[in-house]
Amino acid sequence: MAGKKARKPADGSYSNAWRNFSKIILRPGIRMMMRLDWRGQEHIPAEGATLLAANHLSYMDIFAVSLFADSAGRYPVFLAKSSLFTIPVVGTIIGRLGQLPVYRGQTDSALVLKQAEMVANNGACVIFYPEATVTRDPDEWPMVAKPGVARLALETGAPVVPIAHWGAQKILPYGKYVPKFLPRKTVQVVAGPPVDLSEFAGQPLNNRVLRAATDKIMADIASLLGGLRGLTPPAEPFHPAVARRKLRQDLRALAATAAPTSSSHDPADTRGPADTRGPADTTRDPADSSHDPSGEPGMPQS
Repeated sequence: MAGKKARKPADGSYSNAWRNFSKIILRPGIRMMMRLDWRGQEHIPAEGATLLAANHLSYMDIFAVSLFADSAGRYPVFLAKSSLFTIPVVGTIIGRLGQLPVYRGQTDSALVLKQAEMVANNGACVIFYPEATVTRDPDEWPMVAKPGVARLALETGAPVVPIAHWGAQKILPYGKYVPKFLPRKTVQVVAGPPVDLSEFAGQPLNNRVLRAATDKIMADIASLLGGLRGLTPPAEPFHPAVARRKLRQDLRALAATAAPTSSSHDPADTRGPADTRGPADTTRDPADSSHDPSGEPGMPQS
């Protein structure tokens, strides 16, 4: 409306009254949805800027990790799309709860610096999903992550506490829309000591450094998850782009193997030996020239 004062941009500040009200609602509400078996809260600093990096199996794990942080005495803060802060009522609520906006349309560096300033100034406990989305690994291990949490940790000096959880995906599997609350499922959550990123201190934040730091964070998360599952995590994390490229290569190889076999048994094929290769053997598959750029991942979405 013309002449109306513009909404103040969210800066990570919050209202204690709104946070206390949210605790009254969410604490019993989450416990009604799931049983919680957790340990390792002592690794979460009692105060100061802190980054909690967790694996992502289901939209339900957001509630489990939030209550886990709350049980350690830290109010959980998430990164949310900045457009949500402009929605009437919704924007007011999440703003007063101290949630942090992610500003689209800016360069990665500008985005991270703004978030770093918010975290450092407000001492927030921010929950990150470095994979940026629910894992696509067929065996539900963490997949290749984006470097946002590593960049933010190296920019601010905030500790990164690795968190692993297991069981939320039984309540709401990825791709499903109706949660199964009954019988009530148990969600296990564990935190480990802050990831040691001292070897990267003072180094330029280029792709090589950020990738190495990100991989170290994800290795700790995968190790914790392996402890919960009683299994050894894979040596290399699942990479969706690599998996798609390998699938295309396997399909091309299968097609190349099947083509001569099918033509040699075709009773209608009266061509001589010089024609047995057929067009499929002499025409290059357009897919051979395709390129699936993996690129350097960007900031997390969750």
